[in-house]
Amino acid sequence: MYRYDSFDQSIVAQRVAQFRDQTRRFLAGQLSEDEFRPLRLQNGLYVQKHAPMLRVAIPYGLLSSPQLRRLAHIARTFDRGYGHFTTRQNIQFNWPQLEDVPDILAELAEVEMHAIQTSGNCIRNTTSDPYAGVAGDELIDPRPWSELVRQWSTLHPEFAFLPRKFKIAVTGATADRVAILVHDIGAQAVRNAAGETGFRVAVGGGQGRTPIIGQVIREFLPGAELLNYFDAILRVYNRFGRRDNKYKARIKILVKEMTPPEFTRRVEAEWDRLRGGPGSVPPAEIARLAAHFADPPYRDLPRASLAYRAALADSRPFSQWASRNVVAHKRTGYAIVTLSLKKTGVPPGDATATQMDAIADLADRYSFGELRVTHEQNLVFADVLQADLYDLWTRLKTQGLATPNIGLLTDIVCCPGGDFCSLANAKSIPIAEAIQRRFDDLDYLHDLGAIELNMSGCMNACGHHHVGNIGILGVDKNGAEWYQISLGGAQGFKASLGKVIGPSFAAAEVPGVIEAIIAAYVEWRHPDEAFIDTLRRIGIDPFKERVYAPAH
Repeated sequence: MYRYDSFDQSIVAQRVAQFRDQTRRFLAGQLSEDEFRPLRLQNGLYVQKHAPMLRVAIPYGLLSSPQLRRLAHIARTFDRGYGHFTTRQNIQFNWPQLEDVPDILAELAEVEMHAIQTSGNCIRNTTSDPYAGVAGDELIDPRPWSELVRQWSTLHPEFAFLPRKFKIAVTGATADRVAILVHDIGAQAVRNAAGETGFRVAVGGGQGRTPIIGQVIREFLPGAELLNYFDAILRVYNRFGRRDNKYKARIKILVKEMTPPEFTRRVEAEWDRLRGGPGSVPPAEIARLAAHFADPPYRDLPRASLAYRAALADSRPFSQWASRNVVAHKRTGYAIVTLSLKKTGVPPGDATATQMDAIADLADRYSFGELRVTHEQNLVFADVLQADLYDLWTRLKTQGLATPNIGLLTDIVCCPGGDFCSLANAKSIPIAEAIQRRFDDLDYLHDLGAIELNMSGCMNACGHHHVGNIGILGVDKNGAEWYQISLGGAQGFKASLGKVIGPSFAAAEVPGVIEAIIAAYVEWRHPDEAFIDTLRRIGIDPFKERVYAPAH
């Protein structure tokens, strides 16, 4: 994985010292709240309902075991013993004391981590494929390119005060595991007719108050021009993006109002001025970055593990877990394993300090000391020997991390909601738990197959409810918490936005509504037909009629 050089370490150390002094002056009354707000936001610090919230960057979702142990230490020492992994592949601490935050940032700096640009109107943490470097469907490893974007965007003076926050995703695979079409910029590796590798670039995707699917504005961009083209996009946005209304300030609004063809024309004109200039990326630089992501010392295994096959035949629980939480690796004899942070009764995405320490130990033992964070709020061991899978599974079970539900209904993507966030209209965590409890039969879940359920406590859509096959949105109704249901959302290269089915529901009604939707799916699906495919075939009206049908 990438290691800080002297420039990285110097920048982060300077920011820690700078924020320590800014915090001291604020607590001494020498800085007003209005003066301190942009300073704390630039260092990932929010003011939430009950306490400050610190969001820590995990660039492109990649963590080492020492870094995870440090996060566990911070959770135990400065918080309430846990952290929350987010849909941006970051981690949030919900209960730090303001006066402790500079010490937390200093602790992070010691293990090459920071909270820079995890909030504010700037380029946020770049996200990427959690299977990067190990998936069989990759054209290129996206990690060197993601690191390139990280270095380019960190503390870039032109991009530190944008009209609104800005999010970039990069994937190198033929399957979209990072939802590039709901990002401000999404870059997908492609090959042109000449066999050259470059990027397809989409712009203007996003969720929140005005959800929009991104528009592809360039089908093929040479890799050497990636930063120049991104620079051109950001320059157009910085020049023409609205600053008078934060609800209309995202680039998606600019693209829509300017129209995609006109926006593309302006970007291409800007790129013409930048192309081939100092921002061009020479092959030697990509090679230098790629060296940080060289393959670990894999064993040369001629065939799949016989012990693994035997364990699958002997243990149905293990076989269930393997069918949902284990996927193929590019190397024979290895596997990619997802650790579920969605055990029933646990807030989705949360991990305790004890669990984080245990995961770090398991990463050292089974996956070369590395792990990844997914944008579905789970964790991944990318390099596990098939022969070790049964042993790993038994150890994960003792930590509550082996729920075999990846991609199933109870693998809920969920923001912290009204339990923590001052922006939320309604709680998310209790509703997610109630749904998990209603569908806690694993055999039934596996029979239902893949269903994405996403939930947000407000229109900011931190739970990505717009692209859930089933989406739940908390709304305020005369001072009470109600929940709006949408159907038909999906991520991936065929992304779609869900449609609201009708009037909202009281909290106690939501599990029953989900049950009615699922019952309708079971009744109308074709054999082996996924939920989203049934929905697209028959439309939402039959589901709506089932949900709102008068009780008999």
